[in-house]
Amino acid sequence: MSEIIEENIPLRKTVIFSHGKESGPWGLKISRLAPVAEDLGFAVLSIDYRGLDDPAERVRMLLEQCPKDDGMTVLVGSSMGGSVSLAAAATVNPTGLFLMAPAIGIPGYPELPPLIQVPPTVIVHGWDDIIVPPGPVIGYARQHRMELSMVPDGHNLDHSLDFLADRFRRFLSRLAA
Repeated sequence: MSEIIEENIPLRKTVIFSHGKESGPWGLKISRLAPVAEDLGFAVLSIDYRGLDDPAERVRMLLEQCPKDDGMTVLVGSSMGGSVSLAAAATVNPTGLFLMAPAIGIPGYPELPPLIQVPPTVIVHGWDDIIVPPGPVIGYARQHRMELSMVPDGHNLDHSLDFLADRFRRFLSRLAA
């Protein structure tokens, strides 16, 4: 019996957004980045975590939404959503991580599991972030050899939307190449 191998079938490409504790599934950053992903042929999912403050429960919810096929999955998270995406990455091994002001080194948050295999990762963080101080994020990025862009902005990164969109487009284009 011969095996039929179909060629040139595009892999499913999915971006999954995880918002921060005080935000929603279609906040300012996600609303700006989702069209970038769609323009590059990615399906977009933004999980609604509102009312769910426990990071471990958010990780469980994210893991339930991750595709089980061999396609490309990119996890994108902001603040608590960034730490949730990092925690889920230890289980699902995504194609890439794009993290904005990730909640790293915050008292009361669970310790992040070690990443055995670190996927391509971009972190964008504000120098003026008073909610998630830059120091622990810089240390984590350095320890895991993650690409880090520091911008003159605060935690919400609302003055860096153009930079985020451009950086995200370049990151997704590189992953999809």
